Amino acid sequence: MTIHPPASPASEAPRLERQLSNRHIQLIAIGGAIGTGLFMGSGKTISAAGPSVIFVYMIIGFMLFFVMRAMGELLLSNLNYKSFSDFAADLLGPWAGFFTGWTYWFCWVITGIADVIAIAGYSRELWPGLPLWIPGLATVAILLLLNLTTVKAFGETEFWFALIKIVAIAALIVVGMFMILTGFQSDSGQASFTNLWSHGGFFPNEFMGFVAGFQIAVFAFVGIELVGTTAAEAKNPEKNLPKAINSIPVRVLLFYVGALIILMSVTPWTQFAAGHSPFIAMFSLAGLGAAATVVNLVVLTSAMSSANSGIYSTSRMVYGLAEEGDAPAVFSSLSRRKVPSNALFLSCVLLLSGVVLMYAGQDVGKAFDMVTTVSAVCFVFVWSIILASYIAFRRRRPHLHSASKFKMPGGIPMVWVVFAFFAFVLWTLTTQPDTLAALLVTPVWFILLGAAWLVLRRRPAHIARYEAFQDALRAEENAARGGADSQYQEKESVQR
Repeated sequence: MTIHPPASPASEAPRLERQLSNRHIQLIAIGGAIGTGLFMGSGKTISAAGPSVIFVYMIIGFMLFFVMRAMGELLLSNLNYKSFSDFAADLLGPWAGFFTGWTYWFCWVITGIADVIAIAGYSRELWPGLPLWIPGLATVAILLLLNLTTVKAFGETEFWFALIKIVAIAALIVVGMFMILTGFQSDSGQASFTNLWSHGGFFPNEFMGFVAGFQIAVFAFVGIELVGTTAAEAKNPEKNLPKAINSIPVRVLLFYVGALIILMSVTPWTQFAAGHSPFIAMFSLAGLGAAATVVNLVVLTSAMSSANSGIYSTSRMVYGLAEEGDAPAVFSSLSRRKVPSNALFLSCVLLLSGVVLMYAGQDVGKAFDMVTTVSAVCFVFVWSIILASYIAFRRRRPHLHSASKFKMPGGIPMVWVVFAFFAFVLWTLTTQPDTLAALLVTPVWFILLGAAWLVLRRRPAHIARYEAFQDALRAEENAARGGADSQYQEKESVQR
């Protein structure tokens, strides 16, 4: 929670500034929708599910679109909401804000650690013999410096990171289409769309192979909700947030489904293996050795982009939690550039644990799989809280739902469909020993949070801050309702 009652200009403390423009928000949304999992994890997903992986990505993207629409309607119902932890605290109770804020923070710390592991692994492929700690430490240092300047610098950095990913996928689609249309020949056979169904059909590994695809692919979508954490720093959120959210289906179809169809048409799905990027393999197959090296750098950039998003979102969550007494007060301070510098330092220090994790284990791939599974489970929890908040919103604020210009399609029934899908995803994680182990470890986090909440919730300062938070929201809601009523009365008088 990050909301306070209005203060006088003279006494008002420094606040986060709305410096993220429309192009920043749009590209941050694209960057969130195109995760590291597409570049790094798609080889493993294809080898497990075969061509049915196309349907896996389509189904996940379809379901998460409704989560984003629910989030959009809630954020725009009261512009005093700075992120989804705010509306969770308001609609479900202070416990929900605490659990959501800290779990989302934990999600991105874990995801950032996975990205540091990925960056170190791919750096060693480009520069054999390079010690793993060098790229890990360099990544954290670079991203810290970028984020310490201004939020606009973060937006600009993420804009170019996302643009690089878009160009790489577009180049893959164009080159792949050329190879298919010209009947390109390789040791794997001829490039053709028939490769999608001529090697065992669309479901070569039957239902359980299809299930295994969900297990891995969910991580590719983590960060899709990142646009929701930019609400407090976005210019003209009423216009820019809906535009970013509504474009998610097109992005999923183009960047996920389109790229995967091309990859499996050029090379039969049987040739893909876990731990190898199919993007690099396709450019190498085309004889574009230099392009393959460039794609390797793009994969590194993608991981940097995800880690950059992680540092941004975790620092803002800790800042908001600290402002309301749910985190140490030292993290609530802003620098002269209106950046939560102490919260940024905390996030970066924790990302360095990724380097330790690589040296603690024998296999970088296994470390990556473990942390990505834990991250995916925690993200499913956050997405579920967003949907639960929407149900509470419909019950408690029907007038705001009626007045909304950005209503969630499908309403309450669709929420239950998505909940059923999340239950299915959690079940898929029990079907393999490695993901089951990570799934069983995850409840430890919620037990620790529960214990912390039992101590915190009774503190008078925390209770007072939550009441102030509620007062500020009610004031904003009453002002919005008054404006809507005056518009209605004016319309009625004109009609009369």
